[in-house]
Parts: sequence; C-alpha cells; structure tokens
Amino acid sequence: MKKPTLTGRNFPTAEQDAATNAIKPLGRYEGPESSYRLAFADPQFLLREEMRPVRMQLELLKPEMIQNEQGIESTIVIFGSARIVPPDVAQRMLADATSANDETAIAIAQRHLGMSRYYEEARRFGKLITEKSRTLETPIYVVTGGGPGIMEAGNRGAFDAKGKSIGLNIVLQHEQAPNPYITPELCFEFHYFALRKMHFLMRSVALACFPGGFGTLDEMFEALTLIQTGKSRRRPVLLFGREFWTKLINFDLLVETGMISALDLQLFRFVETAEEAWAALEAEYGFELREHDKAIPAADL
Repeated sequence: MKKPTLTGRNFPTAEQDAATNAIKPLGRYEGPESSYRLAFADPQFLLREEMRPVRMQLELLKPEMIQNEQGIESTIVIFGSARIVPPDVAQRMLADATSANDETAIAIAQRHLGMSRYYEEARRFGKLITEKSRTLETPIYVVTGGGPGIMEAGNRGAFDAKGKSIGLNIVLQHEQAPNPYITPELCFEFHYFALRKMHFLMRSVALACFPGGFGTLDEMFEALTLIQTGKSRRRPVLLFGREFWTKLINFDLLVETGMISALDLQLFRFVETAEEAWAALEAEYGFELREHDKAIPAADL
C-alpha cells in the first residue's frame, strides 16, 4: 500500500466526486425532476435566473485564468465587420454573378470586392503583430471577436505567422461559430456582452478598428468613452480607412456643436496599412513593453 505524503489531499477533488456521482445507479432519483445532483455539475441549477451572478463570475474567471496560464499579458484588439470577405471569395462572387448576367448580384459582388482589401490588411496586420512582437520583452497577441470577416482575418494573420491568437466569441443567432484560425486553448465563448467587452480591454495595449457595423461601432465608442473619461488607460486607437470613417462619422460636427472637445480627436488616429499601424505603435511605446505595461489583474477592474 502506497504511503501517504505530508502534502497529500485530505479530500477528493470536485472532478473525482463529479465522476463518481455520474456513474452511481440512481433509480428513482435520476429523472429530470430530481435534485440529486452535485450543484456544480447540475446545468439546470446553474442556468436558473438566481444564478446569474455566478455565471457572470465564471465568464470573468475562465478566460482570465486560462490566459494567465498561457502567459498572455498584452494584446492588440482587432475589431471589424463579420461581413467583409477575403479577396478571393469576392472575386469568385463577381465571376459567378457576371456569368449569370445578374446585375444586382454583380453590384453586390463589386461592393464586396471593394471592401475585401480591409480583410487583406487585417490579415497582414495580424501577421505583422505576431512576427514583430516576438522580439519584445512582452509578446503581444492578436485578439478578435472570434467570428468571420475582419475577425477571421486578424486570427488568420497570426496563424500565418505560426503564432497564437485569441477569439472571444459570443452566442448569437448568426455568425456565432468560431473561425478556424484561433488557437484552440484560447478560443472562448460568452453569453454576456459586458464580460466579453471587459476581456477585450483588460490586456489590450491598442485597438485596431476596421470598417464595421453596429457591433464595431459599439465596441469602438465604448473604448473611446472609457479612455476619454479616464476609466481606462490611454492607448492607441487606430481607425483603418480614413475615407470610410470620416464619411460615416462627422467628427468635426461633434467638436463644432460642443459634443466633444477638440482634444478628444487625439484619442484616435487614422491609418491605411498594417505597416502604418505598427509604426504608430512603435512611436507610442518605443516598443519595449516594460513591467508597467502588463495586464491589469481582474481584481483591479
């Protein structure tokens, strides 16, 4: 018989008890109405309305603990539309529409082709971040919303560079499946938008905002608001595509009407290429990410 050690466990682990509980012959207590389940292994119990605070805590803790274990301290967030397709896909759409002589489909395909350059730029930026950051004291990892479009492009760029990247997916009726380029152990799924947004910003040293719709605008303006109000540290916010953003948002009108200060226009800058974006980051940080640039512990948020 094996001798006990001084540091041996005094009680079974939760995993052991869950496994034991799962194989017990329960008889009349195995039905759905039965309460004879371990609380932490009972999905019906965990999904009750009263358990929302526990579920929110779990969504905060799981990505935090796993990223700590993986040594993830600094990230760059890549936001953008899920609807922007890769150039080769856009080319095929245009070829098919042209073959079918479908004017409506041709117009849609041409629009996709015009926007597909942002997919390519996001992919190049994801690759550049991953390659360049290998020389830094604190490596930087790409993090996206985990879905298709610009999110896929960012993760794909990191994948091209044979690096890790993070995907913070969320359960939606559409576009909820993770793209195939996220590092599996860093592919998360959220129920709560608020917790997902928190994880976007907790480790980020910069945000790259590509053209997008409501979701992209929501994430961009929330980050800008947190920086503007001093609730979050200042960091570069890079808007890819000056023409798109200035046509979409009249920033000057916000200043002219007193809705924001002229100084607030310094909270972000426009860039066009991956190289220009990286140069902006080098200028900001001098790219020696020191101790004070490390992630903010969850307890401090």
